Amino acid sequence: MAFISTPNDPELFDANRAPAGHVPNYVRTFAARPAVYEAWKQLNSAIKESMDLRRYELATLAAATAMRSSYCSLAHGEVLADKFYTAEEVAALVEEPANDPVDRGVMAFARKVALAADTVTQADVDELKALGLTDADILDVTLAAAARAFFSKTLDGTGTQPDAAYQNLPETLRTALTVGRPIYSG
Repeated sequence: MAFISTPNDPELFDANRAPAGHVPNYVRTFAARPAVYEAWKQLNSAIKESMDLRRYELATLAAATAMRSSYCSLAHGEVLADKFYTAEEVAALVEEPANDPVDRGVMAFARKVALAADTVTQADVDELKALGLTDADILDVTLAAAARAFFSKTLDGTGTQPDAAYQNLPETLRTALTVGRPIYSG
């Protein structure tokens, strides 16, 4: 499930059960540092509340797949498939650019922030502005991608595998979104 051992924290686990009733593996990873996990939840919530959910999920998926984070790719791909697209459409977003030019631009920018933020240029920002994004919108995409880098790299750096529950996703979606560590099978 992870390379590190963490304490059993029934209070943390009970407060952070997934809707299906299980304790996500990432919660178990953060059990040794619950204050960091709470701070992460606050940061992530603040970023999400300023953005349209679909745009947040697209930026997050783009950052997660670029960093080869299966856990985050599966989680956010599942949200996109549940709320906005078919499973096949989400699976295609991993390899093919989005059809909508704004979505395509947002995803490309989020990937660049996640992988090489130091290479972002004024031209990159101007491209998003030409698509109708405001400075605040661009900051939101940047925040979503940068925050995803923290969370994804923490999970991958500790060897935290995606929850076994992701085995229940449609095969096409599960296969496309498993871009790094395999889903926990045990």
